[in-house]
Parts: sequence; C-alpha cells; structure tokens
Amino acid sequence: MMYFDNSATSLTKPNSVKRAVLDALENYTANPGRSGHKKSMQVAEKIFDTREALKRFFNAKNYEVIFTKNCSEALNLAILGSLKPKDHIIISCYEHNSVLRAIEHLKKDGLEVSVINSDLADFSNHLEQSIKPNTKMVICTLVSNVTGEYSDSQSIGNFCKTHNLIYLADGAQASGHIKLDLMNSNIDLYCFAGHKGMMSISGVGGLIIKKGLKLNHIMFGGTGTESESLDQPNDIPEGYEVGTLPSISIISLKAGIEYIEKNFSKIIDKEQRLTQYLIKNLKKLKFLTIYSKDDSKNVISFNMKNLDSSYLADLLNNKFHICVRAGLHCAPLIHKKLNTLNTGTVRVSLDYNNSFEEIDRLIYALKSIYSSLSLAKAYKEC
Repeated sequence: MMYFDNSATSLTKPNSVKRAVLDALENYTANPGRSGHKKSMQVAEKIFDTREALKRFFNAKNYEVIFTKNCSEALNLAILGSLKPKDHIIISCYEHNSVLRAIEHLKKDGLEVSVINSDLADFSNHLEQSIKPNTKMVICTLVSNVTGEYSDSQSIGNFCKTHNLIYLADGAQASGHIKLDLMNSNIDLYCFAGHKGMMSISGVGGLIIKKGLKLNHIMFGGTGTESESLDQPNDIPEGYEVGTLPSISIISLKAGIEYIEKNFSKIIDKEQRLTQYLIKNLKKLKFLTIYSKDDSKNVISFNMKNLDSSYLADLLNNKFHICVRAGLHCAPLIHKKLNTLNTGTVRVSLDYNNSFEEIDRLIYALKSIYSSLSLAKAYKEC
C-alpha cells in the first residue's frame, strides 16, 4: 500500500515517537494539573517540556501555548475567542472550513468578512485595498491543503503590524514542512496540528498566542485553578485547557519535534525533491489537469479528464493499492476559484517517508487507468 494522504495525517511515525508513546503509557498516565502527588507532577513536567519545545521550534519565546485536540479546535478558539460583532476581517479564498464555518457563525451576529481571491502568494498585495476602519484580523493559511501553494507570512505580518491588526496563521499543512519563525513573521496567533507534519499521534493540536493578547472563552469547565470560582479563569494556558489534557499525545509531540529538529534539513530537501519530481511527471500526462503551482509544497491536486475525482481515487485504491484523497478537502472557496466545486480534485500529499519509486508507480497507475478507460470508450462506441 502506497500512502499519499499525509495532509490528512502522517502515516509513518518515527521510532522515537513510538517509544515515547509506550513510555508514556507505562509511566505518565496520571492527570496533570489536578493533583499534587508525584505522578501528577511528573506528567505536568512532561507537558511543560513540550510547550517549551514548541516555543523553541517556532521561535516563539514571547508566546504561550494552549493545547487543543486538533488544529480545527485551535482555529475555533482563535477566531471565536478574538472577534466581536461589527468587527471586520480579511481572509484568503484558500481557507479551510475550520475557518470558514467559524466566521459564518459570527456573520450572523454582524461580523464583516472580505475574501481575497488572488493566488495565495499574492495575498499580501491585496490587503491594502481590503482594509476598513473596523478591520480587526487577517486570517491566512500558510500552505494550502488543496494546491500546496504558500503565502508570504513575512509580508502579511509586516502589514498587520503596521496597521495594528491581529495576524492569525493556519499552520496545519506548514508545521514540520517549512521553516517558520513566529516572532520575525509578526504572527500573533498560530494554529497547528500534531499528527500531520509534526509526526505525533492524533489527539493534540494547539494555539500559540502572543503574550498580551486576550481571548474570550469558548469552552468552560475544570482547569485545576481557581476552583472556588464559578467564572472561567482567564490565565493562559490553564484557563483555556478545559478538562483532562491528552497527555500521551502531547508527550508524543515532543518526540516528533525533536526528530524534526534533528533531521529538518534532510526532511525539507527530500520533500522538495519528491514534490518537484511528482509535478514534473504529472505534467507529462496530457490527460490530466493540474491545479498546483510548480513551486507548491508537498500537496498536489489534479483531475483526469472526463472522470470524477472520487471515482479515480477509488480506482487507485482498489486496483493499485494507492491511498490518495478526493473531493473538496474541506476548502470550498478555493474550489470555486479553480472551477472544481462540482468535481473536486484528486490530492496527492507527500512527506519525508515517501519515495521516488512510489511516485513512479503512481504515474504508471494513472497511465494504466487512462488507457483502460480509453479502450472501454472506444469499444463502447464500436
């Protein structure tokens, strides 16, 4: 089985991550932040170490880390926790439904939204004409989960800093795949998923928030602090991490970060070479329409002429044991721009564990499918 669905979740986890999970299951299953005994304190220390590893990895010294169960929850906290009725925000047309549905909910109370329909790399050049007196926030994904295009975080961050706007970056597809410096990019709110490029097991994501920013609560419950008060505590991160934390997933995330830090140059280099090799060979197949740019990161979308994307994905899965994803990928606005809202696209998403041989087999499979369909069509016409 060849796995090309790493944008959804990475399949292969490093051995160090697996060992960290087993160690956590053996030694770190007590509830952190709820008790004062030694076992609880040991788990709390492991979680603290993961927060510090994230700050180091993203150059986020002047930030706090709020753990969530995934990137979608982090985006909801960042958006619902920051915006008020009558605020205005600017977004790209590449955003995921974790962004779009949260702001659609707020639009019912009067939130104003401007959507920039340019290519992602050109997004920052259209901000000036979109800003209003009540603009509060700019939201832009760093890497598209449909096309692999990437935004200019430095330019966006500089614009937001100049105009005193909050910059929220969706890093679901970027974390672990590109070098990112939150402080120098002036990113105020950064959302990530652990189980994708950061190679943790599922169950953990997070919001990295610049110190001094305030958030409204979107969840309420036990925090292990101020238990005598019925009001939700506002201290970050404890007041926003409601209930028991996914300790084992968080511990696995630290192991994933350490693996990436140790191998980052090799990871980025191989992923870039794999992506360029895939694009070059896909472009040779004239029966495909390719929607990604030549410099896209890890994620490539295409369609086969006159064939539904879901049907093609099923053929790849059932006939050739190749895992891809088909459909809208939870990002409808970019499909409207690409004119694929009715068909979706086939998405191939790579990571460090893929090989050039696997790409060759994918190309062979696509050629075989097209040849078979052409023969079947010719036979039917006869």
